[in-house]
Amino acid sequence: MRALEYWKTVVRDQADLLTQMLDVLRSNDIPFCIVGGQGVNAYVDPVVSLDLDVVVAVDQVERLEPLLRARFHVERFPHSLNVSQQDSDLRVQIQTDPRYSDFLSRARPRDVLGLSLPVAAVEDVLRGKVWAAEDPTRRPSKRQKDLADISRLLESYPDLRAAVPEPILRRLV
Repeated sequence: MRALEYWKTVVRDQADLLTQMLDVLRSNDIPFCIVGGQGVNAYVDPVVSLDLDVVVAVDQVERLEPLLRARFHVERFPHSLNVSQQDSDLRVQIQTDPRYSDFLSRARPRDVLGLSLPVAAVEDVLRGKVWAAEDPTRRPSKRQKDLADISRLLESYPDLRAAVPEPILRRLV
């Protein structure tokens, strides 16, 4: 079984939310890149996740939201639009935090779930994971996963260690 088929089986994406979501972004010429756990997976051995974190151009969010609402269930949160659909356990989280906006210019195509998608540079993926691990509003279990993702990246890219704040480095196993 190929990576995409496996992942779609795990997330039970019978609605094909992934393909539809990518189609909305591409057909509307909305720049995007992958970050978060799937971004980490593009650089190191993958770990299965039901989430797909996406950054879009900040100036496109207001145009994108109604396009998404026409096809999917969309919830707005302080720093994200969360997109879901019946018959899919996939959770697409579009980051609206302006700190991510520079990531788009450094994104390059990489393999994500068997698809060639724009992925934030490894330094940017790490930066996003550091922000997430430092966020006290995130569930503790999510912050533990962020720490594991940081550790996975540092194992493969030890030269990035200097980019991780000391308090987080002390928390890594």
